[in-house]
Amino acid sequence: MSRRRGLPFSSVVTALAGFVLLWFTVPGIGPAVRAARADGVSGVFTATELVCVQHPGHESCTWTGAFSAPSGAVRDRVSLYGSDRETMLAGQTTPAVDIGRTYWVYGPGGSNEWVFTGLLLLLGAGLLAFSAYAARVVVRPRART
Repeated sequence: MSRRRGLPFSSVVTALAGFVLLWFTVPGIGPAVRAARADGVSGVFTATELVCVQHPGHESCTWTGAFSAPSGAVRDRVSLYGSDRETMLAGQTTPAVDIGRTYWVYGPGGSNEWVFTGLLLLLGAGLLAFSAYAARVVVRPRART
């Protein structure tokens, strides 16, 4: 008589972690690709305020301001992705692309945020694949001898 063993708790946790990663990452694939390609409405970003956050031993800053599209539409309170303390001065303008993100516009060269999104996607899929493999190995009944 063969005995089926239950699925180990670690496999369930691994599968859940994979699902959670994919749940949060998959919706960001389109915007990450658009940001990488700078695929959106071209316009001009005007810097108005430097916003900085202090971390232990590190400071992270970004410029916020207004994005003006050629149509005349203006979006206030957006940040220029990849900007920092040294990239601009208050009142300075630079070309930018609006890809549709609520709080961000991007430089005409795009961004590399797709790399992080891709790594999270691979990690989530890998965790699911690993938990599926572990479930197949553990739950499979042993052969009689």
